[in-house]
Amino acid sequence: MKAPAAQQRLLLDLAELDADIAKAQHARKNLPEDAELAELATALEAARDDVARSRVAVDDLQAVYDKIDAELTGMTEHAARDQAAIDAGTVGHKALTELQHELDHLIRRRDDLEAEMLELMEQQEATGTEADRAEAALLVLTEKELDLVAQRDSSAAAAEQKVADITDRRGSLAATIDGPLVAIYDGLRGRGQVGAGLVQARRCGACRMELDPRTLSRIAAADEDEVLRCEECGAIMVRTNHSGLPGQGRPRE
Repeated sequence: MKAPAAQQRLLLDLAELDADIAKAQHARKNLPEDAELAELATALEAARDDVARSRVAVDDLQAVYDKIDAELTGMTEHAARDQAAIDAGTVGHKALTELQHELDHLIRRRDDLEAEMLELMEQQEATGTEADRAEAALLVLTEKELDLVAQRDSSAAAAEQKVADITDRRGSLAATIDGPLVAIYDGLRGRGQVGAGLVQARRCGACRMELDPRTLSRIAAADEDEVLRCEECGAIMVRTNHSGLPGQGRPRE
């Protein structure tokens, strides 16, 4: 196959744009914000667990408080009835003794419950403070997540626009190159291979294989418009004045 040397050299520009597209696509798939969001998700999960545990602790203490409070209320009412009966003086000596004994017991139990309730209230205060701290920490992380999502979306849009811009430039350049030549190049890329590479320093620019003297001589002797393919990788080997081929720089006979 033959194609003007200038057309072949345009393949190097095309390959450079394809490399830029690949880099831009990689950057789009590996945004730093995505990595930060992944780390933040772990911190958010831990923060939510902290909030859930603290709320359970608060609820448990409140349940104990309500139970003690109900018992204390009932006991206070019972003691008040006993005291009223004693003050009324309408009961016999034996009943009075039993009422007094019961009242003394109720008063002692009431004092114990009040002390227990004070201790419980201190625990509630500490637990409530911890719950507030956990919820505040979760709020900070949630706001950070919202900010990161906004930054990620902005970065993603910029990366996608960059891919689109380079792709447009690539399409415009490809349109200026001979169709059959582009078809070979694109066919190689479609198979996951490098489409074209510069012959330089005795190597194929696509696969970096060192070319033996016989191959170098064959390349140097070929017409400028001859489309040469690498025997190793199949890529189009593009020649320029900087390829360092045998006899390069001297006029052909």
